[in-house]
Amino acid sequence: MKPGGQPIYVLSDEQFERVQGIFEKMLREIAADFAYKYDVLRTCVFELMHEAIRLQPAATLYTNTNAATRISSLFTELLERQFPVESPVQQMKLRSANDFANQLSVHVNHLNKALKETTGKTTSRLIGERMLQEARSLLKHTDWNISEIGWSLGFEELPHFINFFKKNTTVSPAVFRKSID
Repeated sequence: MKPGGQPIYVLSDEQFERVQGIFEKMLREIAADFAYKYDVLRTCVFELMHEAIRLQPAATLYTNTNAATRISSLFTELLERQFPVESPVQQMKLRSANDFANQLSVHVNHLNKALKETTGKTTSRLIGERMLQEARSLLKHTDWNISEIGWSLGFEELPHFINFFKKNTTVSPAVFRKSID
């Protein structure tokens, strides 16, 4: 979902029947022995996507966005592109407000002002919140050691990661991991 987008559509009875028909066709196709059934399924997915686009009000398709909104959207896309971390050898490249500003070809103060205007949060806070979310996820869903998690999130030294995590959660990564078992 893009910033400011609509995550849910309310369907009328007619729209529901159309979408339900597509899903029923997909179920029939997956059960069939047709050699090209995956091509048919792909076409059904495209049909669903076009139905969703058709449901989206024209006003949301062509909104007049200002520079701050565009910068915020690009920042969010760059930030999210770094996640999920899938391997302990994968390391975040963009970690600081300056890294993002350079990538977006804007001054760091301009980036911070745009994000503050659209989200109410600073660049560093948004980066930190997303890194913390990923750290929690990695601690919960992987068996990587804490050093590997910290390194993959761009912390060269383990104590820096532990301090970051503790500052934002009041517990160390080890205590957090034990508490979810």
